[in-house]
Amino acid sequence: MDESSGTRQAVRAYVDSTERRDWEGLGALLTEDVVYEMPQTRERIRGKAAFLRFNMEYPGDWHLELRRVVADGRHAAAWIDARVGAEHQDACVWFETSEQGLISRIVDYWPEPYDPPSGREHLVERW
Repeated sequence: MDESSGTRQAVRAYVDSTERRDWEGLGALLTEDVVYEMPQTRERIRGKAAFLRFNMEYPGDWHLELRRVVADGRHAAAWIDARVGAEHQDACVWFETSEQGLISRIVDYWPEPYDPPSGREHLVERW
């Protein structure tokens, strides 16, 4: 398996393990010093134990579904459909893997929808 395929497989396993709340399986995919960042809230979690605890304690009945993953070597980007009850958000998540193929860095973007500025209605189609 080439490096990009291994990275893509690690991201798929990450989403699957997280959705199933398989904390042991998720932990097996991570380096001990994994770094998880959420730029919108400017929060950072360092280390496997803290990251697993963060996920275990995350409130609500949340669910994840992988829409797409694209990998290039040890880097990947994923589009993840995240739901908590009736609330839905698209997450854009960037991953880096170690030389051993374990996930070493996760940057999680949660874009909020907003109304576009006026003046370009003649160029765009809204859905």
